[in-house]
Amino acid sequence: MGVSLAQAAMVEGKNVTYLPSYGPEVRGGTANCTIAISDEEIASPVASAPELVVAMNQPSLDKFQNMVASGGLLFVNSSLAETEVLRGDIEVVEVAASSIAEELESPRSANMVMLGALVKKSNLVSITTLIDGLKDALKNKGKLIAINKKALTAGYDLF
Repeated sequence: MGVSLAQAAMVEGKNVTYLPSYGPEVRGGTANCTIAISDEEIASPVASAPELVVAMNQPSLDKFQNMVASGGLLFVNSSLAETEVLRGDIEVVEVAASSIAEELESPRSANMVMLGALVKKSNLVSITTLIDGLKDALKNKGKLIAINKKALTAGYDLF
């Protein structure tokens, strides 16, 4: 999800930094990445108070919900996380990403469902750029391109 968003932003001519943190946590914990997207030069890839946070599971929601800047957006995979966010200064966007991915018969595409929703609500990049990026990232894998496109579109069409 992070790489796709960062690549789409670069294609659209934006300044981008991408800082992944995928250690042993990637198997169900709080693996994360930080992406900065701007029309101006980016001084640091570190985001102490990001405008957008995506929590795909309960441990990630618990760990990162308080980092969202006041006025920011918190996207929560409501299929896997209880959205008991006690802050009134942010917008919580619930997306049943895992359930939608299962309905599409591709549980592993939950991240693409969420990315589609994020792009629609944030306008960071266009959905067309993301879909075009799938073709480059998944060369010669037509089935994967098709399901990821379907998942992106399903998330995008929620709003």
